[in-house]
Amino acid sequence: MRVFNRSRCLRQLAAITSITLVAGCGVFSSGSSEDKGPIVVGTTSAPSTLDPAASWDGSWELFRNIYQTLLGYPNGSVSPQPDAAEKCAFTDGTNRTYRCELRSDLTFSDGDPLDARAVKYSIDRIRKINVRGGPAGLLGSLERVQVLGKREIVFHLNQPDATFPFVLATPAMSIVDPEEYPAGSLRKGDRIFGSGPYSLESYQEGKQAELVKNSHYEGFAERRNDAVTIRYFPDSAQMVGALKDRKIDLTYRGLAASDIVDLQGGGTDKDLQLVEGAGTEISYLVFNPKDPWAGKAAVRRAIAQVVDRPAIAHKVYRDTVDPLYSMVPAGLVGHTTGYFDAYGSPSASKARKILLDSGIDRRVPLTLWYTTDRYGSETAPEFRELKRQLDASGLFTVTLKSRPWKTYEAGYRDGEYPVFGRGWFPDFPDAENFIAPFVGEQNALGTPYPAPRITEHLLPDSRGVSNRAAVVKEFEEAQQILVDDARLLPLWQGKQYVAASGEISGGERALDPSTIMTMWELDRKTSW
Repeated sequence: MRVFNRSRCLRQLAAITSITLVAGCGVFSSGSSEDKGPIVVGTTSAPSTLDPAASWDGSWELFRNIYQTLLGYPNGSVSPQPDAAEKCAFTDGTNRTYRCELRSDLTFSDGDPLDARAVKYSIDRIRKINVRGGPAGLLGSLERVQVLGKREIVFHLNQPDATFPFVLATPAMSIVDPEEYPAGSLRKGDRIFGSGPYSLESYQEGKQAELVKNSHYEGFAERRNDAVTIRYFPDSAQMVGALKDRKIDLTYRGLAASDIVDLQGGGTDKDLQLVEGAGTEISYLVFNPKDPWAGKAAVRRAIAQVVDRPAIAHKVYRDTVDPLYSMVPAGLVGHTTGYFDAYGSPSASKARKILLDSGIDRRVPLTLWYTTDRYGSETAPEFRELKRQLDASGLFTVTLKSRPWKTYEAGYRDGEYPVFGRGWFPDFPDAENFIAPFVGEQNALGTPYPAPRITEHLLPDSRGVSNRAAVVKEFEEAQQILVDDARLLPLWQGKQYVAASGEISGGERALDPSTIMTMWELDRKTSW
């Protein structure tokens, strides 16, 4: 990560997985933000739901801070460590039996007991409700959950799965209170009963969430503040404006490229800092196989041949993202450049040949859909650039349409869109998590993608191996299958940026390995 500070009070240090911020100029961490009120965080990524059983999306950022999971990521850790659990481990040599023992005397924020029965209830509930495109897709290797007494839970898997601890560490596996969350349906309302570092004091959909320290919390999080308010903005301009006006203390998710470049260059406010870190966020296009045009492999491959990723990265994102030629981002074991290897540089003439060889000799009409309020202010310009590229090839006639995330998500789950844009923030830092969620009958896209070689052989084989560097060949073959099918078209890989006022510390350490912000790491500096 890199830290840019306009007041010269910070020394820049670089790292990928962790970083220590060196504070100078007579400031130190106070350890409490109580005197100056809650730390206010701005983001453009509002939750789509408050129920973990329904979410496989950015709602996890709120969940991580108010619910608890058996495992999580303490500061500096890149592998799951016990949180609600006191200890967890595979108890056999085949990675098929995973046992956890809970901490003693855990309770939810309302005082109800959190025991092994609550853990089993929470996991079973996800599978029973089985929201289309929801987190049940993460539990494909789980056969059953067994309770042994009040504190012991045993997960019996139907196949070896070395990634199962990573699954348990995702906010989708948040433990909920059986007395408050129905077993067979989603919970309604705007209240949450969790056991995480914070309680949800109040919530206004699309506007803000007020978090206060949960006095019942028992886990690894060392809270450096007493309260956090998260404000949800429709775009980067309003969010950065609020930061400059001191209405918020910090921004995360959705910073526009122009704002990032302005902050990197110093801008007009010398007391703002920008934390830049390596990221694994990706952006990609999804093709609906049931659409009469997008369902044709030749059409998808011709689009892959035309799309100019470097132009998108440079013209739209001003080089704050990098072109991506595989669903697995650079920096993860198993990354390839499959689309570049297959298609090389953009070429309309090569794309024309692909279409003609399949008997398509007319301009292909396509509608591309995107969401207006999920992935940042550059989404609309990005899709305008995609339209420009495809139209300019003379091979396509593109129409653009958009919706707010809540209705947009419902639309792609219902198969309404021929081609649509998605972003992906990893559930856990492993190549598997950029392949498995998108294939199979039940996946994060809501559109079945049968890929038996991947789902029945490559992924199961890789899950049996704890040393992830030893399964590179399986991941490479899986990515090649995705390239050959061209149903998912990767566009770019993002970096992580946190902009904050000069008095805020902790932004550089607040991102966990899945790039979720752990609000408890944020603090205010105090002058000597």
